[in-house]
Amino acid sequence: MQILEIILQVLLGLTSLLLILFILMHKGRGGGLSDMFGGGMTQAVSSSGSAERVLNYLTIVVALVWFLSIVGLGLITKFQVI
Repeated sequence: MQILEIILQVLLGLTSLLLILFILMHKGRGGGLSDMFGGGMTQAVSSSGSAERVLNYLTIVVALVWFLSIVGLGLITKFQVI
């Protein structure tokens, strides 16, 4: 059980960092933080619709892995026998 717990903890850390990165890469819809950090540049860089769809897909997949690793760690913690 110890090895599985370590793997899930590492997976949780990696997916947390990836989620932060992917969410910050999304195109802004209004005058939010994305416009504060070079608003004109983000429109030129992410003007492709297919790139935005791939980013949406990756964000959803990473979020699901993140959620499942949290549930797995919670189950391990709850049913762990000393």
